[in-house]
Amino acid sequence: MEILKIEHLSKAFGAHVVLRDIDFTVNQGDVISIIGASGSGKSTLLRCINLLETPTSGSIAFQGKNIDGMKAHEYRSRVGMVFQSFNLFDNMTVLENCMVGQIKVLKKSKRDAKISAMRYLEKVGMAPYINARPRQLSGGQKQRVAIARALAMEPEVLLFDEPTSALDPEMVGEVLAVMQQLAREGMTMLVVTHEMAFARDVSDRVVFMADGYICEEGSSEQIFGDPKQQLTRDFLARFRRG
Repeated sequence: MEILKIEHLSKAFGAHVVLRDIDFTVNQGDVISIIGASGSGKSTLLRCINLLETPTSGSIAFQGKNIDGMKAHEYRSRVGMVFQSFNLFDNMTVLENCMVGQIKVLKKSKRDAKISAMRYLEKVGMAPYINARPRQLSGGQKQRVAIARALAMEPEVLLFDEPTSALDPEMVGEVLAVMQQLAREGMTMLVVTHEMAFARDVSDRVVFMADGYICEEGSSEQIFGDPKQQLTRDFLARFRRG
């Protein structure tokens, strides 16, 4: 089932064009990795999909309806986002961070919000830290809380914007393990990442972006095993050398 459809999407900041005529579709259960060099437009694409940026032209449809007519907070409860910088509330505990959106946006009772928050904090291995503040956590722990917070909203799609890029190397694995588990469970995920092994091993499809375009799109086996475009081959050659 088609969940997101992006058609002819472009985004410019003044004279600087960041996205150029982007087209692709996200189906239920897809795990799609978006790869490419820094500055290729990957994060801006996610920000447009999540209504954090307004596209210059083109359209985004969610379950067949253009998102232009949707209230942003309601749409974001169904298309959640996990940021590279965590974006947790420093004045709230881990548990409160995972409850507040449910109460304010989904209008859940505190009791129901707590039950849901605890379920997802247990899922990501952070239940022992429910009373901690973000400043008391490692980067990997903060990111796992951010994932639990997004899951507690029970979204139909999760967007990940370079979720491991702000982490120390030894903490990357714990976050990727959570994401791999979500993929196995059928969560629809759109992941901007520099973790090529994750993109290769976990993704159903891979989108390679360069200079604001989708240069190539295909299965992970095709993109990593037999890329058709020279730009893709050059990019992946740098990854293999690294």
